Amino acid sequence: MPNHVTTPAAPPPEALPGKLIAVEGLDGSGKSTQIHLLHQWLSGLGCKVFFSEWNSSEIVKEATRKGKKKQMLTPTTFSLIHATDFADRYERQILPMLKGGFLVLCDRYMFTSFARDGVRGCAPDWLRKLYGFARTPDITFYFRLPLEVALGSMLEGRPQLKYFEAGMDMDFSDDIQESFRIFQGRVMENYDEMLTEFGFTQVDATRPIPEQQEHVRDHIQQQIDLACYKQKAKK
Repeated sequence: MPNHVTTPAAPPPEALPGKLIAVEGLDGSGKSTQIHLLHQWLSGLGCKVFFSEWNSSEIVKEATRKGKKKQMLTPTTFSLIHATDFADRYERQILPMLKGGFLVLCDRYMFTSFARDGVRGCAPDWLRKLYGFARTPDITFYFRLPLEVALGSMLEGRPQLKYFEAGMDMDFSDDIQESFRIFQGRVMENYDEMLTEFGFTQVDATRPIPEQQEHVRDHIQQQIDLACYKQKAKK
């Protein structure tokens, strides 16, 4: 996979009153825990905040479930289904909330597709054009955890890995845990390549959860005037 991706120049995005914050990282990196804590904190401050999660659109959820269950999804189909999910949430939730002056928190964004679908063989240029309608977040936190630590976190206490989650559709290995390790390792390589391309804010996910959260909050307060997003008290 090339280290540098050239994409067509896009027009400057429309200035919106809201701010978009996303979290990315390997499965098991703790990103969902961190954005949940961030959501609680911002809500506690009285900020107007909205949360959106990857692969949660109602219009494609059932199709995705059936496709995965029957192992019918090709890499391109898999990517297009996730893009459809994202587009639906973006147009009906994320963008309206940004226009309404909300802080929008996303547990994974288009970068998840760039990382995972890229491993499945989808061309980086094609993926970036597919999501060309979407804004780049104002802040993207990349929770980086050593591969073996992330794998241990994912495998601990789990009854079994899922077929697509482990990259078994890629024929990396007949052993599902080895396939998972190879797949996640390549996903990490893609994230690392995007670090500079998209200006991720890297967080050491080996640090204690409270320390990570403190770092996230400090960075947001340095970049965003949270007073502008506090809801006005009702008279």
